[in-house]
Amino acid sequence: MRAAALYSAAGTLLLTTLAAAPAEGTPGGPGAAEARGTAVAAGRAAAAGIEFGRCPKAEELPAALRCGTVTVPLDYARPDGKRIELTVSRVRATHKSPEGDGREVPGQGALLYNPGGPGASGLYFPLAGMVPQWKRIAAAYDLVGYAPRGVAPSAPLSCQDPGDFFKGPRPAPTQPSDAFKERRAAEAEAYARGCAERAGGALRHYHSLNNARDLEVVRAALGEERLTFMGASYGTYLGALYAELFPSRVRRMVFDSVVNPDPEGIWYRNNLAQSEAFEDRWSDFKEWIAEHHAVYGLGDSPREVQNSYEEASERLAAEPAGGTVGPAQLQGAFLKAGYYDDYWPHRAEALSAYLRGDPQPLIDQAGTRTEEGAAGAENSNAVYTAVECNDAPWPTDFEVWDRDNTRLARRAPFETWDNVWTNLPCAYWRAPRQRPLDVRTGPGELPPTLVLAAEEDAATPFEGALELRRRLSGSVLVTERDAGTHGVGGGANACVNGHLEAYLLEGRLPARDTSCAPRPEPEPRG
Repeated sequence: MRAAALYSAAGTLLLTTLAAAPAEGTPGGPGAAEARGTAVAAGRAAAAGIEFGRCPKAEELPAALRCGTVTVPLDYARPDGKRIELTVSRVRATHKSPEGDGREVPGQGALLYNPGGPGASGLYFPLAGMVPQWKRIAAAYDLVGYAPRGVAPSAPLSCQDPGDFFKGPRPAPTQPSDAFKERRAAEAEAYARGCAERAGGALRHYHSLNNARDLEVVRAALGEERLTFMGASYGTYLGALYAELFPSRVRRMVFDSVVNPDPEGIWYRNNLAQSEAFEDRWSDFKEWIAEHHAVYGLGDSPREVQNSYEEASERLAAEPAGGTVGPAQLQGAFLKAGYYDDYWPHRAEALSAYLRGDPQPLIDQAGTRTEEGAAGAENSNAVYTAVECNDAPWPTDFEVWDRDNTRLARRAPFETWDNVWTNLPCAYWRAPRQRPLDVRTGPGELPPTLVLAAEEDAATPFEGALELRRRLSGSVLVTERDAGTHGVGGGANACVNGHLEAYLLEGRLPARDTSCAPRPEPEPRG
C-alpha cells in the first residue's frame, strides 16, 4: 500500500485537499475552523505518509505487526498548535487465495478498523487475518488498526493512579441506600476532578468529533483516496460521524453492533436503554443455565438461578473470594457474559464451583488484575469517560440520575446502578461539552453502507441499528435473529460473514434488509 503522498508536491496536495474540504462547516459557520484544520492536517499526513517499523515494546505486540505514527492536531481549530501522535498498526494483504489454488488476489487498499469503547485499542486488529473467517478479506486488504487519541500509546489519558483504580472488593447493591449513593457521588466528583487536573486544558479535545477528524487524517496518511472502514460498537458512532462530516471520502463502511446515533440519546439516554437491555440478556443467560441444571446444579428455572447468584453475592459480601472478589466483581464478571455468550459456560462453571466450595475459578475470572492490566484498564476508563462526558450535555443534578435510575432499577436491576457509577463523573465534568451531530445523509450523498446487528444485543440495543439504517440513505441492515452477541461481523455466523465478504470484496449488498439464523448456543462444560 502506498505510504507516500498521492501528488507530486505537498503544495498541490494541500490545495487539492482543501478543494475537497469536508462537509463539516460552512465558511465562517460552526465547525468551519475545524474543517479547515482537518484539511491542513490531512494534507500534511498524506505528504508524510506512515513509516512502518517495529511496534512499541510497551504494547507487547507480535512481530507480525508493523507500526507507525500519524501526527494530528490536539485542537483542529488550531492545526499549527500542539500536536499528538496516533500509533497505527498494519499487516499487508496476503494477495493469496485462501482456497489454496495459487490464485493472485488483487489488492483493495486498506481496511481500517475501530473496535469501540470509547477507550479500546485497535492495534491488535490486523492479526484477525490469521483467523479463518477473515482470510478472504485479509487476502485483498491491508488490515489496519490504531490506538485512538488518549488510548495508550496515542497521547494516553489518565484520571487517577492506576494502583487506585480497582477498589475491590466492593458491594453492588441493586437498591443502594442514600448513604451509599452519597459516597459514590463523591467518588465520581473526585474522579472528574482528577481528569481535569491530570489532563489540564487538553482534556476538552478528547471527544468523538475529533476522533472522526483523526480518522480522516489517518486515511490521508495511509495514502487512501477514500476510506474503507469497519467500526464495532462505539466504532459505529465514530463511523457515522465520519460519514456525516466526510461523505465524499467514504468508499465502503461497515457498522457492526450499532450505537443509536440519535443526538437526543448521546449519551445519557443511551445508557438508560443499555441498562434495560442488559436485564433481558441476563434473563437469557439464566434460562440457559437453568436448561443445563444437570451440569451446573444452579437451579432448573431462571428464578432458582437468580437465587444461586444472590446467594453467592451474599457470601462474597461477608467474605470476599481470595480477598479480591466481592459482589461488584461478581456482577462485573457476569455483565461481561451479557456481551458474549462464549463466556456463558465459563461463568456458570465458576459460579457452580464457588457455591460448592471451590472459589478459584471465580477468582481467576473476576479477581484483581496485574499491575500492567490495571494501568491499561485505568487508561481505557479515562478515555471512555472523557469522550462520553465531552460529547454531549449530561444532567448535572444527581437528583435527576437518582430519579431516572431508581425507576429503571425496579424492572432492570442487574446493570442499572453499575452503569450509573460508571458514567456519573459526567455530572461533575469540568470541560466544555460538544453538541452531538444530527447524522443524516440523503440519496446519493454517501456510497451504500452495511449495517450488522444481533437482535438481542444488550450493549447496543437493536433500535440503534434501525435508527442508523433510517438515517443513512442507501444502507442495508443484516440482522442475526434471536442472538445477542455483541459484534457479529467476522465471528461464528457464516451467513453474516457471507454478507460482510460480499460487501467488502465486491461492493455487493442485499437488495433489501435481510436476516440470518442465529449462531448455535454455547455448549455447557463442567
